Amino acid sequence: MCLQGYLRRGLRNEGCPDEPAPRLATINVAMIQYLYLGRVDYSEGLRLQDEFSALVAEGRLHNVLLLLEHPPVLTLGRNANRANVLASDELLAARDVTLHEINRGGDVTYHGPGQLVGYPIFDLRTLHNPNGGRMGPVDFVRGMEEALIRLCAGFGVRAGRVEGLTGVWCAARGGPLVESSATGPERKIGAIGIHVAKGITSHGFAFNVTTDLRDFELIIPCGIPDHAVTSLERELAREVAHRKELPSLEIVAHQAARQFGLVFDQQVLAVESLADLRAQAAAAAPAYPAEDTPLRVPAEVDRLRSATEPPVRA
Repeated sequence: MCLQGYLRRGLRNEGCPDEPAPRLATINVAMIQYLYLGRVDYSEGLRLQDEFSALVAEGRLHNVLLLLEHPPVLTLGRNANRANVLASDELLAARDVTLHEINRGGDVTYHGPGQLVGYPIFDLRTLHNPNGGRMGPVDFVRGMEEALIRLCAGFGVRAGRVEGLTGVWCAARGGPLVESSATGPERKIGAIGIHVAKGITSHGFAFNVTTDLRDFELIIPCGIPDHAVTSLERELAREVAHRKELPSLEIVAHQAARQFGLVFDQQVLAVESLADLRAQAAAAAPAYPAEDTPLRVPAEVDRLRSATEPPVRA
């Protein structure tokens, strides 16, 4: 089921145009700034998420989408069962596969070369759900699924959702995608798991492009034993009529960013480097998200309140 007209509401400046500009800046134009980083160690990916989550929370940056790939790594989410890691510690070490326990939702998943990983560091207060209200984590996950479904469609690969299971799935060859069952022949091409703190998202999606699918034999992917995994490369090999040469992972990343912009109805701007993002953040004054209350009371307001309120008796 596609999201028709998903998130058509952008941020608006609701203030009176005749009033003087407020002393504290606000975000008036929603934007996604994205950056393709190439191959990044997983520990460094975690550090970058922490760094830019803080800057987005302070209003020093717009929504940020980091796109990259990782060396072979297994990640265990908050709900993970260690038994879903089938390989021994010795085998993982022999194959140079590291293991990380992290704070995203979901079970165990695999990251590796040929897989596009996306870390959307978005302020949910700048997004709206289809009803015009503030977007919540579930709506955000559904939007990410929609972006990856559209990304598949751009390559002539039909994908969709399976009811009760998070992620993006491809149907059995020649058959429909069964959206009413959590068991069946559908193959997972995109895994999703996020963390939200103070309205800021982190972690995100893993989309198999040319991933070596044999590495998924190390685990029970996402704790779902009766569904296989697949890749864009494998699905294109099945579709003889649509067979085409795959572009580079970087080109796929650019197309994924474009789909995020379309689904979440925000402008998309490519950034050249991490240094450019950091320079922009350093030059920006802290700003509070539009149509929201600050995360903390501004010092000026706190001083006025202290001066006018009578003391509280014990």
